[in-house]
Amino acid sequence: MAAHSLSPPLSRLLFTVKYVSLHSRCCAVHSKAHYSTVYNPNEKTFDKILIANRGEIACRVIKTCKKMGIQTVAVHSDVDSSAVHVKMADEAICVGPAPTNKSYLNMDAIMDAIRVTGAQAVHPGYGFLSENKEFAKRLVKYLCNCCFIFVLLLGYPVMIKASAGGGGKGMRIAWNDDETREGFRFSSQEAASSFGDDRLLIEKYIDNPRHIEIQVLADKHGNALWLNERECSIQRRNQKVVEEAPSTFLDPVTRRAMGEQAVQLAKAVQYSSAGTVEFLVDSKKNFYFLEMNTRLQVEHPITECITGLDLVEQMIRVAKGYQLQHKQEDIPINGWAIESRVYAEDPYKSFGLPSIGRLSQYQEPLNLSNVRVDSGIQEGSDISIYYDPMISKLVTYGATRNEALAKMEDALDNYVIRGVTHNIPLLREIITHPRFISGDISTNFLPEVYPDGFKGHQLEVDARRELLASAAALYIAAQLRSQKPYLCYRVSTIPVKCTHWELCVELGKGCHAMEVTKSGDVYNVEVDGGKVEVIGAFNLASPLLPLTINGSDRMLQCLSRDASGMIVLQYLGTVFKVRVLSKLASELNSYMPEKVPEDTSSILRSPMPGTVVAVSIKPGDTVAEGQEICVIEAMKMQNSLTAARQAKVKSVHCKPGETVGEGDLLVELQ
Repeated sequence: MAAHSLSPPLSRLLFTVKYVSLHSRCCAVHSKAHYSTVYNPNEKTFDKILIANRGEIACRVIKTCKKMGIQTVAVHSDVDSSAVHVKMADEAICVGPAPTNKSYLNMDAIMDAIRVTGAQAVHPGYGFLSENKEFAKRLVKYLCNCCFIFVLLLGYPVMIKASAGGGGKGMRIAWNDDETREGFRFSSQEAASSFGDDRLLIEKYIDNPRHIEIQVLADKHGNALWLNERECSIQRRNQKVVEEAPSTFLDPVTRRAMGEQAVQLAKAVQYSSAGTVEFLVDSKKNFYFLEMNTRLQVEHPITECITGLDLVEQMIRVAKGYQLQHKQEDIPINGWAIESRVYAEDPYKSFGLPSIGRLSQYQEPLNLSNVRVDSGIQEGSDISIYYDPMISKLVTYGATRNEALAKMEDALDNYVIRGVTHNIPLLREIITHPRFISGDISTNFLPEVYPDGFKGHQLEVDARRELLASAAALYIAAQLRSQKPYLCYRVSTIPVKCTHWELCVELGKGCHAMEVTKSGDVYNVEVDGGKVEVIGAFNLASPLLPLTINGSDRMLQCLSRDASGMIVLQYLGTVFKVRVLSKLASELNSYMPEKVPEDTSSILRSPMPGTVVAVSIKPGDTVAEGQEICVIEAMKMQNSLTAARQAKVKSVHCKPGETVGEGDLLVELQ
């Protein structure tokens, strides 16, 4: 969109997929899901576009720009100087230090980058400046030849949310006056930190709804389309976790009604670009307008899969002034697509508190067909406290929903992520849960299914036997491998030709006796009164262990193993620690003293890495149960830490502005 033609209801712009040539990767997608439009080199759009964002969305935009022959400019903070999106772009400009308000929200620096590079258009992706009307005004005022490519008494409960926000940041539900006051404080602070704008919206909160959104696409000639819906009801802390297209809930009549109303809204505000109209839908399929996001959504890839449209390409074409290439009757629902948002988070803490670290090993499941991974990281990348913890968007496609779900299960099992805690255990449990499979979902899915918090996969009898048998087989394979000579002979710990073992495997507080016999790659295990057959070659150099267990194919991951027999396995998505010992070693181990666990009733430790925003107590104060002690901000989300019991404060080990790590001691109580 040319800057001089920006209308008051601002029209938003662009978005992002992995540039496959960077790592020589290819993403196999079902042939019917390939983009149905072919780039026309005779359609001149822009020579150079600046992407005012980072991570996977910046990579996604750059990929389409490369396809269209458009030069790209990346902006980055000093800690992102080696980020993937910086390497992919033709040019890169540092716009400040790590804090977002000094870099990715630094309008002055980004405006300077536009001037220096001569960029003709700006694609802000989502988040950061993507909905900031002040930034758009500055583009209009200072760069007349630049185009901003982004596309505007209730009663309790109410939703408090950042007017410039997204991604669940600056969003809270309030059920009474006290919660409204507290929500206002935290939401405004988060909004200012994340978006540089502390203004808030308050809207009616509909209990137990579905969150369904309609993708729209409009040009500057009065043409507009709705590109079907996305089901986005699986959320935690008001942020989407798993999305799919289409929705299992909508019938053709409701879908058309929602689509037509979404198009009417886009036309009413003279919108031109790709955008999303979000609705809450009740159990009777009544739908209520929530908001319009005048930009590219995180979950746009699943719409691309079922329609065959490259939304970024369409946004660029529209921004240049071309008419849409399609009519409403040309838009299909072709197959089914599911997206899982893979985060560097600990899913066992409030369904996902941030985790930081360096990706010591990283392997995307692109060896599978019909899998797409949009990411902006690579092995060796750092996940810091400064930015959103998203690692990637994992998308699977199938002719049917069951096919797409089965492919997602395989993709999650084949996804190797080391160095940070991640949410794959939660994602796998969601997509395999009977309620999700049946389509019985709402925005309350997670707290309803896991009222006491997420505990990982709960092993049934057969699954427990499979895990124990697999650990025993891996232990034996490692023992046999250690006996094989390499340049010189090693001392054997067990006879080389041994084919029978008596072992004990510890899992949790239980110790399981087992007998194992081996013939070739086949391990026959007797454990807990049952028999398990494990077939596998056990390539110990690979993080992935493809096994056949009682006739079923399984993909396990060995995260670590040591000389004490401790083996850490990722099985059915969840990480389990098992210890395999010989029968004699197990008997002797019973004489070892047990480690006394730390008494945590009188201390408060940080549950996550972050920055101390506020400390509400001092030594000598008496605190009540549930009273706020301090506030920790992690990845732009503020978390209030409270006292577990009434006590007197003995000492305080933190102060506002300090950076703390997970497990750091914050406060001691008497």
